[in-house]
Amino acid sequence: MEIPDGLTQSAFSEMLGCRLQRLETGVAEVALALEPHLRNRGNVMHGGAIFSLVDIAMGLACSSAHGFDQRSVTIECKINYMRAVAEGEVLCTATVIHPGRRTLVVEAEVRQGDKLVAKAQGTFAVL
Repeated sequence: MEIPDGLTQSAFSEMLGCRLQRLETGVAEVALALEPHLRNRGNVMHGGAIFSLVDIAMGLACSSAHGFDQRSVTIECKINYMRAVAEGEVLCTATVIHPGRRTLVVEAEVRQGDKLVAKAQGTFAVL
């Protein structure tokens, strides 16, 4: 897959510390290590950081499905959190399950090793 330079990272994903691990047609894997700036008052990874990781991975999965020459934007996303992350790194795998012409439906799982941290589903509009 040919990916134009700079289209797999954004200033926001870099600020969070997201790292692209794998990108195939309709699938993206993005890792995020727990750093001090990502902790909440309970001293675990902030749910907003996990949600942002999910949204970034889903967006990359969409771009890889319809091509980086088109834009897509999140129009809805639902997430369930299963466990807290107190240390280490998480990996989000996002998969396009419906690659429509106008909208794409994407599922994502965030795991720490073999443990499920969060599960999400989103809908993206193709612009």
